[in-house]
Amino acid sequence: MYFKKIAFTTLFGLLALVLFTNCSENNLAAKTLHKNKDTIKKAVDTVTAYPPINHAQYDSLMRKLAHGDTGGKWPVKNTPYPLPGAILPYKRVVAFYGNLYAKKMGILGELPPKEMLAKLKGEVKNWEQADPTTPVQPALHYIAVVASGDGGRDGKYRNRMPFKQIDSVLHLAKKINAIVFLDVQVALSDIRTELPLLEKYLAMPQVHFGIDPEFSMKDGVTHPGKKIGTYDAADVNYVSGYLADIVKKYHLPPKILIVHRFTKHMLTNYQDIKLRKEVQIVMDMDGWGEPSLKTGTYHYFIHNEPVQFTGFKLFYKNDIKKPPHHMLTPAEVLKYKPYPIYIQYQ
Repeated sequence: MYFKKIAFTTLFGLLALVLFTNCSENNLAAKTLHKNKDTIKKAVDTVTAYPPINHAQYDSLMRKLAHGDTGGKWPVKNTPYPLPGAILPYKRVVAFYGNLYAKKMGILGELPPKEMLAKLKGEVKNWEQADPTTPVQPALHYIAVVASGDGGRDGKYRNRMPFKQIDSVLHLAKKINAIVFLDVQVALSDIRTELPLLEKYLAMPQVHFGIDPEFSMKDGVTHPGKKIGTYDAADVNYVSGYLADIVKKYHLPPKILIVHRFTKHMLTNYQDIKLRKEVQIVMDMDGWGEPSLKTGTYHYFIHNEPVQFTGFKLFYKNDIKKPPHHMLTPAEVLKYKPYPIYIQYQ
């Protein structure tokens, strides 16, 4: 069973529009941060004082998420309580994933904006009906750095989306009070280069982050799409540490960090991932296929290797490629242990 996402191949013709490699990454980050300091300040000023975390309530919600798991893995032990203003586990996040340039990369870019937002609101209602006890937070999950089949000027096989496109996603999200995730596919680049370039957006309280090991080509040679890439716990710890510093610097509520996964090798040394009060980590089961295959993947690579929170991805098209298979319903997803608290539609 072919069990990979198809992403980078849909953006081959966009290099002229999106590459910023004529400027060094560090200079680009410095210039954009300086230029947008007023935007950052305005966003940060909107953060209100949140009440302290009620530990008893938080513990109760985490036990609820465990969904009666008897293996001793869930809820994850010795996790820090988050800073005030945390989204998880108080709300379930339901996100639409994709890129505004490419209809084939996900529902976010496939439909006209008005139609897309209406469909997302419909999915939110479906989840509210399936689990009335858990409020739903809508989200737009935008691929801000896209693995490519073309090496580009610097030979890194990734395209950085123009900031105006990210601004467009923020504008759309505001229409339905959605949060935003910026997702990065580093290809032959690396997360330490790509993440700082997005700090001006991550300084906003409504913007969160995602990393995709599938397109992290550690050998620096293999082109993305030729094999499934990988991240180590050290990479995740770098990202969560960077996000934690942003939270402290701008006095923000916790950031959510999504880590995509559908194979064992996509994340090595998971047990060494460091949990922080400033960041909430979601391991997102990101594979497509028939229901039994998705169930097994969730069990072996998400349930059996616990980090903190779990997510589940649903594909409008790829999950139904082999009739009579179907895309799982909210009620079916809610049979899993632990309950996924982040749901992504592509």
